[in-house]
Amino acid sequence: MCPIIQGLRFSRLIVFSSFLRRISNTAPLGYVTPPFPSLYWPFPVKGDQASYLYHAYDIWSFTVIWTLIFYEGVHLATSGYAVTIQWRNWKIIWVAPLVYVLIGGIEAMIAGSVIGGLLGGVYGVGIFRMSTWVPFAWGVINTLVLILSSFAIQGGL
Repeated sequence: MCPIIQGLRFSRLIVFSSFLRRISNTAPLGYVTPPFPSLYWPFPVKGDQASYLYHAYDIWSFTVIWTLIFYEGVHLATSGYAVTIQWRNWKIIWVAPLVYVLIGGIEAMIAGSVIGGLLGGVYGVGIFRMSTWVPFAWGVINTLVLILSSFAIQGGL
């Protein structure tokens, strides 16, 4: 094939690729990911007060971080309760907070990654922008599901 024709096809491919990149990237020009946590007072929103997430990686990371914060808080509170109840076994009870924090971190990474990945995918496909409050809310929801599933309920989760 003639090199000129190949060059024209390649330039069309580049133009088409940049067109798709512009369509699929809904972030405004000059967008910079807001620093964590970037929560804002939502009532009433005046001017450029709101912070939004546009990229799936940012949505995932904010969700994982919030889930880690809430899970670790719950696990530290329950390990504190375990330490106060079992203080007579003081030689081995100091291990409980370490184990609780380790298990809570693993659980938070799994739950936050699943929910953050789903949120990033849904918002990316829908070409939506996400408020920084959404990962916060999903971190709370993940924690409430964790607490609810810790009870022995007939027909529960």
